[in-house]
Amino acid sequence: MKIQVIHSSPNQQITESMTKLSVNINKVALLRNSRGGNLPDLIQVAKDCERFGAHGITVHPRPDERHIKFYDVVALKEVVKGELNIEGYPSETFIKLIKKVKPHQVTLVPDAPNALTSSEGWDTMKHQHFLKQVILDIKQFGIRVSLFVDPIEQFIEGAAIVEADRVELYTGTYAKTYPKDPNKAILKYGKAAKFCDMLGLEINAGHDLNLENLAFLKENIPQLKEVSIGHALISDALYYGLENTIGMYLMRLDAVK
Repeated sequence: MKIQVIHSSPNQQITESMTKLSVNINKVALLRNSRGGNLPDLIQVAKDCERFGAHGITVHPRPDERHIKFYDVVALKEVVKGELNIEGYPSETFIKLIKKVKPHQVTLVPDAPNALTSSEGWDTMKHQHFLKQVILDIKQFGIRVSLFVDPIEQFIEGAAIVEADRVELYTGTYAKTYPKDPNKAILKYGKAAKFCDMLGLEINAGHDLNLENLAFLKENIPQLKEVSIGHALISDALYYGLENTIGMYLMRLDAVK
C-alpha cells in the first residue's frame, strides 16, 4: 500500500460549493470502551480531527452506549468548533439529550435499538405524523434536522412534507455497486439529488463512503453539503495516520487546493 503524504489546511476558507467532511468517531469510542479507561482519548481525537482540517464531528449514541456514551456527547459540545452532528433514533432519551446539548445538526435514523449500523432510511410517508411532530419539536431549539433516507423520490418527498431541512442519502447501495459499475451505482443518486433540489431540500450523504468511491459521488452530486464518514476513515488512519487520512478525504472532496 502506497502512502500519500497530504498536508491538511485546517484554516481553509469554506465556500458555498464546498462539501464539508464530518468525521464519525464512533469507532474511536468503541476501541476505548473495549479496554475501559480513556485510551484513545475521544475528546482529543475530535479536537485533532478538526485541527487536521475536518469541518465537524458526527456521533451516533445508541441506547446501549456500546461506543459513544451520553456523557461523551455533552463533553464534545464543549470542544467542537465546527459542526456537531448527532445521529440517532428519536426516542425520548435521545430527544432529551439533544435538547440539552443543542448540536448544530441532528440526523434522525430509523434504527432499532439493537441495530449494528444504519442500513436503511426512513419510510417518511408511513411515519409522516411521527416525524413531523419530532422535527417541529427539535426545530424549536434552533437545530437543523436531516432525515436519513434511501434515494427514492417518494421518501424524499415525504422528508419535504415533514419539513426536514436536509436529507442524508443512504449510500450503502452506491458503495456496494461502485466497484463493479460506477455509472450504475450513481444513477439513482443523481436523480435523487435533482429531486431534492426541486423540493428545496439540502443534501448530505453517508454510509460506506471511502477513498475509492467518494470523489465520484461528489463529482456527480456537486451540491452535496456534507458527508459523514467514520468506519472507513478511522480504518484508513491505522495505515496513513489521522492527519494524513483526513487530508486525503478532503482532497477527494476538492476541499484542499
